[in-house]
Amino acid sequence: MTKDIFMLVATALLCLGIPFIYGAGRFMQPGGFAWAAGNRETPLDVPAWTHRAVQAHANLVENLVPFAILVLVAQISGSANAETALGASIFFWGRVIHLGAYVAGVKYFRTLAWFGAWGGGALILVQLCN
Repeated sequence: MTKDIFMLVATALLCLGIPFIYGAGRFMQPGGFAWAAGNRETPLDVPAWTHRAVQAHANLVENLVPFAILVLVAQISGSANAETALGASIFFWGRVIHLGAYVAGVKYFRTLAWFGAWGGGALILVQLCN
């Protein structure tokens, strides 16, 4: 498995793991388990970090498909190299930092982490255009 593919799988696992973070925030609230097991027709009062974790998850879902396309096209086209591996690593670690900063509520650092992850994807794209 190439580093690019490994980082893509790691990013997918990160995405799959985030619901456990906000799930904990929901289950810790009175009535949280019954709410989660029900139809969720009424809002559940949860801490702000729980909402931010949901937003961080949605943001990663939005960005995962374009990242996956870049990594997979690099693999299929034979463009995968040390630069694409670096870009995939930057994307993954940027998303980890983004998640932590988002859940913690660190506004500007969260945005910098998002741009850093985006830069990793851009690095892969540059290799595809060469």
